[in-house]
Amino acid sequence: MVPFLQVEGLTRYWGDNILFESLNFTIAQGQKVALIARNGAGKTTLLDTIMGKDFPDSGKVTFSNEITVAYLSQVPVLNPDFTVMQEVYHSSSGLVDAVREYEEAILHPQQHNLQSAMEKMDLLNAWDFDVKIKQILSRLKINNFDQKISTLSGGQQKRVALANVLINEPDFIILDEPTNHLDLDMIEWLEEYLLKTKSTLFMVTHDRYFLDRVCNEILELDRKTIFRYKGNYSYFLEKREERQEIHQAEVEKARNLMRTELEWMRRMPQARATKAKYRIDSFYELKEKASQNLSETELALSIEASRLGKKIIDVDSLCKSYDSLKLIENFTYKFSRFEKVGIVGDNGTGKSTFLNLITGSILPDKGTVEIGETVKFGYYRQEGIYFEPETKVIDAIQDIAEYIDLGKGNKWTASQLLTHFLFSYEMQHTRIEKLSGGEKRRLYLCSILMQNPNFLILDEPTNDLDIMTLNVLEEYLNRFNGCVLIVSHDRYFMDKIVDHLFVFEGDGAIRNFPGSYSIYRDYLEEQEKLKRTQPSLPKKEVLATKPKTVNLNKLTYSEKRELEKLESDITSLETEKQKIEELMNMAGHSHVELQQMSERYNELKTELDEKELRWLELSEKV
Repeated sequence: MVPFLQVEGLTRYWGDNILFESLNFTIAQGQKVALIARNGAGKTTLLDTIMGKDFPDSGKVTFSNEITVAYLSQVPVLNPDFTVMQEVYHSSSGLVDAVREYEEAILHPQQHNLQSAMEKMDLLNAWDFDVKIKQILSRLKINNFDQKISTLSGGQQKRVALANVLINEPDFIILDEPTNHLDLDMIEWLEEYLLKTKSTLFMVTHDRYFLDRVCNEILELDRKTIFRYKGNYSYFLEKREERQEIHQAEVEKARNLMRTELEWMRRMPQARATKAKYRIDSFYELKEKASQNLSETELALSIEASRLGKKIIDVDSLCKSYDSLKLIENFTYKFSRFEKVGIVGDNGTGKSTFLNLITGSILPDKGTVEIGETVKFGYYRQEGIYFEPETKVIDAIQDIAEYIDLGKGNKWTASQLLTHFLFSYEMQHTRIEKLSGGEKRRLYLCSILMQNPNFLILDEPTNDLDIMTLNVLEEYLNRFNGCVLIVSHDRYFMDKIVDHLFVFEGDGAIRNFPGSYSIYRDYLEEQEKLKRTQPSLPKKEVLATKPKTVNLNKLTYSEKRELEKLESDITSLETEKQKIEELMNMAGHSHVELQQMSERYNELKTELDEKELRWLELSEKV
């Protein structure tokens, strides 16, 4: 395979700390590679260094000659004075240049040679390219092509930048957190796009389903070096655990050997100069290895929630609109103890507005939200919390509380909690401005849990958190002795946590769906299949009504018996289906129970469709 990228001996310091040291790896044509590391390990710095936006302290980066490379940075820089289309056409590509010249020749024929522009379009076969640009922008839900970049939100600007990368069809694509600011539909579309593209891919992402489907190789940046795994995310998890077990055994062996060497160093100080220099040098190497922190990969959270009473939150006939935009219309729900609810829906359908209504940050147009006396919110907001840049990490947490109650008389200090969250003693006394974006998010999460809430509201908690932290956060939430309400585009995260979903369908409608996000997607696909296989509208209207008694004279005896049995079966199945619908809309079910009900509900629908179609066939003979 042709090597598209070669990284040799790459080293980068951050102040006095080494982010990575003597990195060596190659990415060849056609590979789709993911980079995984802890927050603060240097993922974004590594990508910036590869792209020449940052400079290494040593080592070199080499791209293959004559390949095109496109980079989506975590915070792309666009021209605020451009429109969306101007920004897209501003990118350097032969096709883009041809389309731009043609568009300008149409608008200003006196300044441009239209014939020459048309010939160039013919030569490059670029006539469909303008349509492709608009299709990609539309799939990323950028529909106002004349809108100024300066008026777009940060998420919209990143989607324009992503479109810019994709439309040029480069040989090599480098993406830093491409799924941030995308809703679930966009993520699934991008998955399919990257699976089909012939471009070589190197990306940082925390979306594990995305990573598992798109990438066939993983690089892990850990302990300042690179570990390579030739497989998807599932394979990585298995092999990484094996690597950590081997590393732990090596450190334990080094610690045992160090005890012997330390005794030798202490016993013979005068004779040390005559001893073999290699043994003294080996002692210090051994000391460094034996001092490695084996617990740094652990982030087990076991903070007990405050006591939660019987009444949680009662929502009754909730309505909220902004001018003509209807976000929530007549929504009623009673929260039960310990339930975990996921919220999904397109951007702009009212998800964050709903969270603000629940917490009382904004008032409804109509309806009520009654909150139980024992409810104590912990609200992890999408925009985060502001920390004074000059404040030390430890001071930011101690300003919230000196101690956190773990239950059963146990307490932790703020410093112990931070250590639990992988903030070393040195990092605790570091100014917040020195932290990476992911480390600030981890500190923000720590500040929420320090308040000991019993009703957690998490608005896009997975953005900027590394995969290791997400795994542990999931474990914590599964054990959390309180209620959880989550807005997230991370399907893996949602599937592991939530019992059921509030689906924001637009125009104020909110559906309470029993099951995880994957079950919901399966349900939608099944509905699409049924639409394609169902008979025309008049027959569908007949199916929607209860079968009527018909004249049986034109049927055979066996057909008469079959039709009578079908009428009885359909009535029985409809009754069971209605009961399951009522049960699924009630709160308090476990995840397993909801999944079982959802599966039985789908079985009933399929069986009903088959029996109703057969009933139609027989009734048409009459």
